[in-house]
Amino acid sequence: MTALEQALTERILLLDGGFGTMMQQNGFTEADFRGTRFADHPVAVRGCNDLLSLTQPAAVEAIHERYLAAGADIVTCNSFNTNAVSLADYRLEPYAREMAREAARLARRAADRYTQRNPARPRFVAGSIGPTNRSASVATDVENPAARAITFRELAAAYGEQVRGLIEGGADILLIETVFDTLNAKAALWAVDKAAAETGRRLPVMLSGTLADRSGRTLSGQTVEALCASVRHADLLTIGLNCAFGARELLPTSNGWRASPPAASRPTPTRGCRTCGAATTRRRGNSPKRWPNTCGAAC
Repeated sequence: MTALEQALTERILLLDGGFGTMMQQNGFTEADFRGTRFADHPVAVRGCNDLLSLTQPAAVEAIHERYLAAGADIVTCNSFNTNAVSLADYRLEPYAREMAREAARLARRAADRYTQRNPARPRFVAGSIGPTNRSASVATDVENPAARAITFRELAAAYGEQVRGLIEGGADILLIETVFDTLNAKAALWAVDKAAAETGRRLPVMLSGTLADRSGRTLSGQTVEALCASVRHADLLTIGLNCAFGARELLPTSNGWRASPPAASRPTPTRGCRTCGAATTRRRGNSPKRWPNTCGAAC
């Protein structure tokens, strides 16, 4: 049993909170985002928070420090958009893997310091993998139902570079989060499997979906039960939801986790929900009151 698995059996693990909102407090200018390395970059990069792992690493690490000091057990890397698809808006695609690696390295360094201070309470690093700004299953042309903004193969290739960077940087967990299109998530899961086969390192995976409204469906139309069924083949550490429209309003969807059985390959079923203030993850028995194993705020 790994240290992470052991910790999950012993206590509720706390994830950190929003990263972008914390970064905005620094009031960085365009020049700050560019730093010296990207001073002559041809397009504006302000707003590309992932770039700050290269140009303002001290600020990124300071945010991890603040969350660890507040009691977070798991800190998420500044890597939500470190993939070629999302970075294309800033013409930064060639730096995706490097950004992911440095984001993980900064989080790793901060987490290790806190683990060294109290070895009885190890801290962990989750490599954040966002959904990109494209959908593989939603049509982009009402007159052509087959039209898509991106293909599964293109997503998988971009995710593959991101995953490799996070592994190289020292992440303990891969967090596929803000899933609004399950086909995108499947591309990420495929990339994780391929990277594991090529590197010989398989990290545990957390998956966090997001609901579009109170109907309890994702943007691509899936219910919580359908989301679970779609990814049940994956060996997930946790599966759940982010804050979306509020933790309290998400509670009725928790029946979806109970109704959908885990993959048969998991001897100990794991369930997850990453929300603001309320979360359900690794299920320990049939009583809803015994659900939570991790809690965290996504926004």
